This record gives sequence, C-alpha cells and structure tokens, in this order.
Amino acid sequence: MSAPPPTGKGHPAVTPARIVAGLCLFAPFVGILWVDSYARIEPRLIGVPFFYWYQMLWVLVSAALTMVAYRIVRREQAGARRAPAEPEATGSGEAR
Repeated sequence: MSAPPPTGKGHPAVTPARIVAGLCLFAPFVGILWVDSYARIEPRLIGVPFFYWYQMLWVLVSAALTMVAYRIVRREQAGARRAPAEPEATGSGEAR
C-alpha cells in the first residue's frame, strides 16, 4: 500500500524563513570552495598566512551561521504548531 497523496493543508515547503536558513547553510560552501579568493599568503595575522587563518575563520563563521539557521527553522516550526487550525464557518449551521 502506498501513502495517501498530500492534501495541501500544511504549510508551504518553501518559506522565506527556510530560504534565509538555506542561505546561512550555503554561505560557508561558497566561502571555502571559492579558493581563488583566499589562495595567497598576505595579509598575515600574528605570523599566520592568510590562507590558513581565513579557513579557520570560516570554521567559526560556519558554526554561527548553522546556529542561526537552526533557530530560524525551530522558530518557524514552533509558530506552525501554535497556529490555529483553519477556522470553521461561523453561524448556526442551518441552511437559509
């Protein structure tokens, strides 16, 4: 047996909050994989070449951005749980 098709009553899969969270998770990939931007020795920081301290900086930045993305998604999920169900029709329910 297969699962029933989605009814579309849930929240949309792509929301602005999820886009921001995705960008937070995508930024470290761009920063690290774009090697030409940091493939040099100068400027040095406390004698450490730029190539090394730039990558170590991205470790901290990645951790911070991952935390931000996590909190954004958690806040969105908590808001979805707190949102009331679709309002029922008001009135006596009698046909007129």
